[in-house]
Amino acid sequence: MVPAGRGKRRLRVAVAAAGVAALVLGGRELGRSLPAFVAWVDGVGVFGPIVFVAGYVAGVVGFVPGSILTLAAGAIFGLAAGTAYVFVAALIGSSIAFALARSLARRRVERWIEGDARFAAIDRAVAREGGKIVFLLRLSPLFPFSLLNYALGLTRVRFSDYTLASLGMLPWTFFYVYLGRVVGDLASVSSGGAALPGWAFWLGLAVTLVVTLWITQFARRALGGVSENEEEAP
Repeated sequence: MVPAGRGKRRLRVAVAAAGVAALVLGGRELGRSLPAFVAWVDGVGVFGPIVFVAGYVAGVVGFVPGSILTLAAGAIFGLAAGTAYVFVAALIGSSIAFALARSLARRRVERWIEGDARFAAIDRAVAREGGKIVFLLRLSPLFPFSLLNYALGLTRVRFSDYTLASLGMLPWTFFYVYLGRVVGDLASVSSGGAALPGWAFWLGLAVTLVVTLWITQFARRALGGVSENEEEAP
């Protein structure tokens, strides 16, 4: 008989793998919407990365899901540059949201998270552990990314620790940018502009997914331990 915990982990891995497979197989359909965006970014020439980063920052501050833009970064800029641009944009946007929560938007953010038991536990844990907890939250967010940025602004974490902990965003950023490159390549294939990616490319995608899921599971276990300790604390 398979233990319940192991069964849940296997189910999560299977669901994630199925989701990736569906996105990859549907890449040609999704890719039809990318050429217009790519052309628009290319149309502004050397200012393309600046325009992309500015739009991404505005999206983070304004609660706009960044997954599509992250995928687009891989299709437009490639793996290395796309990851760098998305990370910089997410860091700037999350820092602005953090600062707003500690100043102009404080009362509104307090209303958003009022009565949320998860945030109460996070607040106590951050008071004890600081940037370590923020880093784990970035690896495995308990809140939606945009809301978490504002919520952490109400905690006692130092801004320097908050920004340093943003390195925890890198695993999923890298994965989504990688996936965006796959979608971009499939879109190129559909237009007759390139050959299908080779086996090394697909192997890299599979390895990236497995490593990212492992990191996320590690963070969830660590945060679960923190929650238990907080509940036991007097």
